[in-house]
Amino acid sequence: MLVVENISKSFSGVKALDQINLEVYAGQVTAIIGENGAGKSTLMKILSGVYPDYEGRILFKGKAVNFSNPRQAQESGISIIHQELNLIPYLSITENIFLGRELTTSWGELDKKRMRLKTQELLSRLKLNVDPDTLIIDIKVGQQQVVEIAKALLTESEVIIMDEPTSAISDNEVKILFEIINDLRKANKAIVYISHKLDELFKIADRYIILRDGKVIECGAIQDINPDDVIHKMVGREINLIRKQASVVGVEDLFSVKDFCLKHPDRKNEYLFKNISFHLKKGEILGVFGLMGAGRTELLEAIFGIHPKLVSGELKIEGHTISIASTADAIKSGLALVPEDRKKDGLLLGLDVQKNIGITTLKDMESLGLLEIRKETQLSDKYRAELKIKTSSGKQVAGDLSGGNQQKIVIAKWLATNPKIFLLDEPTRGIDVNAKNEIYKLILALADKGMGIIMVSSELPEILAVSDRVMVMSEGNITAQIPISEANEACILKAAIPKSI
Repeated sequence: MLVVENISKSFSGVKALDQINLEVYAGQVTAIIGENGAGKSTLMKILSGVYPDYEGRILFKGKAVNFSNPRQAQESGISIIHQELNLIPYLSITENIFLGRELTTSWGELDKKRMRLKTQELLSRLKLNVDPDTLIIDIKVGQQQVVEIAKALLTESEVIIMDEPTSAISDNEVKILFEIINDLRKANKAIVYISHKLDELFKIADRYIILRDGKVIECGAIQDINPDDVIHKMVGREINLIRKQASVVGVEDLFSVKDFCLKHPDRKNEYLFKNISFHLKKGEILGVFGLMGAGRTELLEAIFGIHPKLVSGELKIEGHTISIASTADAIKSGLALVPEDRKKDGLLLGLDVQKNIGITTLKDMESLGLLEIRKETQLSDKYRAELKIKTSSGKQVAGDLSGGNQQKIVIAKWLATNPKIFLLDEPTRGIDVNAKNEIYKLILALADKGMGIIMVSSELPEILAVSDRVMVMSEGNITAQIPISEANEACILKAAIPKSI
């Protein structure tokens, strides 16, 4: 279906892709595997028309193609579903699916009836039982993924590229997505599947292609390789996954939360979480686990002062009650938050690495109201070295870096504020196994220095690997607090499953 011949692409003199050759077959799922920075995203952007300028050529159904933009690629039959969904929250499902390709009547008016019927047909085909007039904001993330697939099917795409499609959805939604992928495979569609979750790839893929440093290292049938071999070929060396060793945690509370509540912003008399109470010791890593909708992200945001008018309860740092009416108050109190969505909430993608790292400490780097570039450069160089951020210089644009390096920049900008308590929301989401290991090492090193860390993660192995204690949330409540010595996947999941299920 799709052949890539000798594709190369450079940015600022740095080669992102080097003589890439690969094939994608109809009726099969092809997994593209590689570390962050291996070239996966660059290659997908070339295939989907985002980057029209490159060396080499692409053959689609036997004919050479060169797309000037994503629309051309879509109209030809190649669609990409990005990790960050491209949907308009306050438009309906129908309006999102037909945005930019609306159907009109003979009078030139929008043919809303025909668009709604076609949307209903697509949703039924994808087994999504939701009214086509429903606003995107009112459906779950997993259902939004299905809407993105419906957009691809509307244009009768024959190649569908899925970039980390399960990074923000529940296990049940993953199961539904896999059923849809199997149906697409039966319909002779070619699926290109990118994920860092190796267990998924071995469940859904037919073939694999491993990229490393912008080159194809190996390809073949997925049944002919095992996960350990994949990891070794991805990084070119053995990876020993980090696990937390027994450590000395402080006796006194560094941070405590009592009767903490967060009202729902739209629904009167409803709460996103209610009567939350817990403590955090100096040097302790508290792992927070819960299923989608448990209130984990909202808890970290509320602690950090993002929803001050909706919050009630008591927060204490080192025994002193603190009042947080804004994020500025939170930072002054010694709190730092690495958000779940680094691109949307953690970075200024259009600015360089240096500016992103220095943005939290501008007052410390000014003189007579002017920014001292020397100080900003020194700060950037310090953290680029300490966190091993791979970049050509501090002047490289943050948006051009891999996910793992972007995450390190977000961590660096908060370390610059010298926080006492680090709030980490899905700190390794969408990054490869080697970058994860580096983030784990960093988290453990910070705890060893006495920092208190609250880490939200939807990956149980991650929670078990680095936590001293596990706090489980379900439907806005704490359902368990388990010492790591007693924690296992079974007891954590049992506490996380809502009683209504």
